[in-house]
Amino acid sequence: MSDSAVRTDAELRGQVLRSIGDLLPRVLKRELAEVPENACLFDDLGLTSAGTLELILELEESLDIQVDVEEIGEDDLRSVASLADFVAGHVIPED
Repeated sequence: MSDSAVRTDAELRGQVLRSIGDLLPRVLKRELAEVPENACLFDDLGLTSAGTLELILELEESLDIQVDVEEIGEDDLRSVASLADFVAGHVIPED
């Protein structure tokens, strides 16, 4: 992977993290003070599997990307950081 690709992924990951923080209150239908990267999506934040799907769809829309969710696993949904890593690494390139 080239340096520019690594930089782009890091930049995208940052955008994903910010978007998760912005979108979680809407998906969870409650205010959140701050969403730390290590917050557990299910245990700490109370996200449900349906909420996870909604969050990913909202991320796709807000960032104008498409994510390959076929590869998503339980570990990718453990924390805000792991979800951001997954999304940044599984964007489907536009044709």
